[in-house]
Amino acid sequence: MLDDNNQQCPVARALEVLGDRWALMILRDAFDGLRRFSEWQKNLGLAKNILATRLKLLVEAGLLVQQPASDGSAYKEYVLTEQGRAVFPIVIGLRQWGERYLFTEGESRSQLVDERGQGLQTLQVRAEDGRAVEPEQCQRRLVRHAH
Repeated sequence: MLDDNNQQCPVARALEVLGDRWALMILRDAFDGLRRFSEWQKNLGLAKNILATRLKLLVEAGLLVQQPASDGSAYKEYVLTEQGRAVFPIVIGLRQWGERYLFTEGESRSQLVDERGQGLQTLQVRAEDGRAVEPEQCQRRLVRHAH
């Protein structure tokens, strides 16, 4: 639960849903096409009870939806919702930061490419007018909306 200081902070609220390592790893794998419990368990090596809890939380938060398997089997699949798909730039940002700062020169790592095999441009924060902005050029302000 958020304290009063963080109640109005979008970052704090996002971390309530996404702040767990396994939540982001499950979503990363969902972007890679994983849809079934057994696929996540095999890929992540996560205990069944922990995986079940994380998947349930992601469904409750609206990032995944559970539906009958697309192959007509008795299994259930988890599919990204629009809200879940919107996490993609966050995962890409984490990936790019990790690539830049957590690997040594020449160290093996996975690379994300588009459907034509091309790498991705580095994400950049931009103002509404398209200008690239740095942290020192930004400030927080409270926006009140009438109900």
